[in-house]
Amino acid sequence: MKKAFVASLTGAALLVGISSGVYAGTNLKKIEAYLNGDLKVRVNGKVAQFNDDKGLALQPITYKGNVYVPIKGIGSALNVPVVVDDKNKQVVVGEKVNGTPVKSEPFHNTNYSKDPQQTTYKGVNYKEVLFERLESGGGPSFFFTPNKKYQKLVLKIAAIDEELKDVQISDLNANALLKDVGTISPEDGLKEIEVDIGGVKTVAVNLQVSAGGAYMVPLIASYYK
Repeated sequence: MKKAFVASLTGAALLVGISSGVYAGTNLKKIEAYLNGDLKVRVNGKVAQFNDDKGLALQPITYKGNVYVPIKGIGSALNVPVVVDDKNKQVVVGEKVNGTPVKSEPFHNTNYSKDPQQTTYKGVNYKEVLFERLESGGGPSFFFTPNKKYQKLVLKIAAIDEELKDVQISDLNANALLKDVGTISPEDGLKEIEVDIGGVKTVAVNLQVSAGGAYMVPLIASYYK
């Protein structure tokens, strides 16, 4: 049976399932909505159980003909991070990026992938990546084209199963080394590399992949600024 309730909530509190006390003094509006315990939510065919940060069960909410579900629960079910940014009064779905994702500008897309088996790393699905596995090893390269618009490149890259060696980031057009990263091991996790790219049109990344290893570069989590 549906249960009626009256509460002071913002849209973020309604969707995220956090305490409305966090929003004291902000522009709150009292509403009357319904906890809809009869409604099941299926994510990729499976019934999803939503819980708050304390582990207590949450139900979908019906309000003026619309259904609202806890966005953190949906994020958890889809392996997509959800962060409540109280300071900036926003909810961030997906990887939190402090600049322009590299996928927003041209890039070398030969090894572009949206395959979840390649985009998922340590339980997080990064959705769009560059991924390449070399069973016999090799020295691949890939390229980004910031077109002289930005000052910094924040590149994130993971070594999978085996080390990445001789990792170098260069200005392709000027044939100039921008950063000698060296070796990245699987134990480094998703390694973050910041490079000065002021005045650079095309960035080249060169590396040596050990036999049986792979590299993964998330295209949303890596960004320009």
